[in-house]
Amino acid sequence: MGDNRESQERHTATRRAFLSTSAVTAAVTAAAAVPLVGAQPALADNRWSDPPVAGPGRRLGSQRPSAALRRALREVDADRIEADVRRLAAFGTRHTLSTQTDPVRGIGAARDWLFDQFSAIAARSGGRMTVEKQSFTQPVSPRVPTPTVITNVIATLRGTVSPERVYVLTGHYDSRITDVMNFTDDSPGADDDASGVAILLELARVLAGRPLASTLVLGAVAGEEQGLYGSIFMAQQMKDANTDIQGMFSNDIVGASRADDGTREPRVIRLFSEGVPTSETPAQGNTRRSVGGENDSASRQLARFVDAVADNEETDMHVRVIWRRDRYLRGSDHISFLERGYPAGRFTEPNEDFAHQHQDVRVDETGKQFGDLPEFCDFNFIARVAKVNLATVWSLSEAPGTPKGVIIVTTNLTNDTQLRWQANPDPDLAGYEVVWRETREDDWTTVIDVGNVTETIINLSKDSVFFGVRAYDRDGHRSPVAFPIPGT
Repeated sequence: MGDNRESQERHTATRRAFLSTSAVTAAVTAAAAVPLVGAQPALADNRWSDPPVAGPGRRLGSQRPSAALRRALREVDADRIEADVRRLAAFGTRHTLSTQTDPVRGIGAARDWLFDQFSAIAARSGGRMTVEKQSFTQPVSPRVPTPTVITNVIATLRGTVSPERVYVLTGHYDSRITDVMNFTDDSPGADDDASGVAILLELARVLAGRPLASTLVLGAVAGEEQGLYGSIFMAQQMKDANTDIQGMFSNDIVGASRADDGTREPRVIRLFSEGVPTSETPAQGNTRRSVGGENDSASRQLARFVDAVADNEETDMHVRVIWRRDRYLRGSDHISFLERGYPAGRFTEPNEDFAHQHQDVRVDETGKQFGDLPEFCDFNFIARVAKVNLATVWSLSEAPGTPKGVIIVTTNLTNDTQLRWQANPDPDLAGYEVVWRETREDDWTTVIDVGNVTETIINLSKDSVFFGVRAYDRDGHRSPVAFPIPGT
């Protein structure tokens, strides 16, 4: 009730200020004989500013980590992460085409070590974690000259409340140097991407003894450098099984924050997130027309969720969301999931040192080392990225699932907005919130609690703002937002 009263007072004050301003503007306009409508007084550069849209609700804020999540975050260990990165680099090369039978060198040795590590962790999970080697034969392709067995090592931590709802994290354990077809020379791949795989191992350790509400899949995939083959196979297998993946993240090149010019941003992690336009189904005789949503794909809502739950003092990191599928000339394993209709994003370091990444291992005439070596990693940085991942998957798992079947009714010309969605099956569901923002804003700004219903009418025009719907449970955990599509 207090929130509604505060909202009404704020709305009244805003309207009074606007009416007062409009009166002044009208007088000035009449004197100048220039018919301007609805504008605010001129700014210093003689431009006119729009008044903010006034509507119901309260200001939307970030989600604070629970005490249980804070305890889990404190267990992330940079020393264990460093040991994992150094061990993976010590296999010499992990190139997809390297030997699979040598017990100490090559991708086969790395595969078996990862399987043993995950299996040892799973033994402490009370049977909730299972580990598998997911193998297939990749046919000849531009970067695979002969049919080659590729193996993903996958650990699945089954959810205790809503196990059918799944979240996926990947890192690729294959490596390369300058010549992507050179599978014999040393290719330690510490930053790219032992760092991402080490995060999977660390999250497995921290979460194995903790029940999560929904299912978490940790995939150490191979074949990434040759064409994303491991993750393509993994994603397709999950698609064929109708797996309800409600969020996926690739951790790829998350080992350091130093650029090749020396720039450092040790408390920033980039999250790349793809946007997909949405369009209204045309009425009879009309052509298709845009209704917005270009910045409102499921992946963009997922990125906004990460920003709300993992950008805080507990992770000690800022999540820099990049509205783009990936970097130029690059692509990571989240693309395999995007292409199969799943919301996904990529975590990667804020700056890259291309003088070492993918470079041949060597020492120059001055004694300076080159190559993707552990010495160029920042293990405290990787630990903070692990905390961002942990805060993200924990918050996703403990919250209700993202609402499904959300539509915005477009059959009538009206200044109200009618929204409708399917009932959420989570047993501890408490209700739903409608969020909205002005179309020029990049994140949700206002929230309205509508209770445990599946339909609502908001006294605000759908033509002027964007709307979304999210669910919340009895403990106050909020789901990612679902963006509505036009319907009846």
